[in-house]
Amino acid sequence: MNPYKIAVYAICKNEEQFVDRWVDSMQEADAIYVLDTGSVDQTVEKLKKRNVYVETEIVDPWRFDVARNHSLDLVPHDIDICVCTDLDEVFESGWRKRLEESWLPSTTHARYNYNWSFDIEGKPAVNFYIEKIHKREGYHWTHPVHEVLTYTGTTPERFITIDGITLNHYPDSTKSRSSYLPLLELSVEEDPDDDRNMHYLGREYMYYGKWNECIDTLIRHLHLKRSTWKDERCASMRFIARSYQALKRYDEAKMWLEKAIQEAPYLRDPYVERALLSYRLQEFEDVIAYGKQALQIKTHTKSYINETFSWDSTIYDIMSIAYYYLNDYKNAIKYIHFALDINPNDERLQKNKQCLEALDKDTSKE
Repeated sequence: MNPYKIAVYAICKNEEQFVDRWVDSMQEADAIYVLDTGSVDQTVEKLKKRNVYVETEIVDPWRFDVARNHSLDLVPHDIDICVCTDLDEVFESGWRKRLEESWLPSTTHARYNYNWSFDIEGKPAVNFYIEKIHKREGYHWTHPVHEVLTYTGTTPERFITIDGITLNHYPDSTKSRSSYLPLLELSVEEDPDDDRNMHYLGREYMYYGKWNECIDTLIRHLHLKRSTWKDERCASMRFIARSYQALKRYDEAKMWLEKAIQEAPYLRDPYVERALLSYRLQEFEDVIAYGKQALQIKTHTKSYINETFSWDSTIYDIMSIAYYYLNDYKNAIKYIHFALDINPNDERLQKNKQCLEALDKDTSKE
């Protein structure tokens, strides 16, 4: 007999392509509850055929927190543990057993591994902890977008970390995120002191190419009293630098990347972005200097803020090219080999290697 009653709950809209894969992954739970927010495909029918409890509700005006809370309302109050997922996510098998082994009567909330994206070889590219497993009572969702669980219980909140649970994300790349920007603007309007959503809003402006709005918003983020997480502050500084690059204000971009390095010198990302800026400006000695500093950092922190280009072949690639322009073919070959170790099937890298080896051979004959 299982020690806990566990339920999965979710929201969805027009996700028939994911239903069977998702239910297969979630069926270790005792029950699955879904709030459909207006599907016009076969999502609801397919879920019901898989014995998922489904209700339909149009949330207007749309807010993710309202939809999440209404989906949580579907879960009976005798459930011990709630597991919130989306239909484009898949648990690795055995997750329930690991959850029950780790959960204590005093536990209220659990964090676990989340693979947000994968590289071309199917290996995790962005991995961090998420926290969407919780007690049935004492929690509700807040914020119109990038919603988070807020604890309202009367006893102390007790977190556990379960490294043995992994949730994989396989998103539908065709889905629009056009609602995110107005919802983030609303979120900041509702809580202008919330550092997390101020950061997200600035980042969203960057995605839209609203460079000045990005700069202004992220500077506001950096001045908030609650803005204390150095990784996120470093990211805001990097995004400000990207905006200045887009505006061709390179000295200011350099200044903000130096600030980012000073803010979080233990992260590889600001060094790599500084090397990339130097590469763009054809300042090849700086590419090598910042690249070497980046490569001294071996620890890949578990955070959603990590950039994939900091840990793939990018830094080796641009360092190889920088050495080429400095006529140092031996080091250019050395770093192109490092790049190919990570990305062996890249045709451009392969061609670069051939050219560099030919140049080095010709130089050696002189």
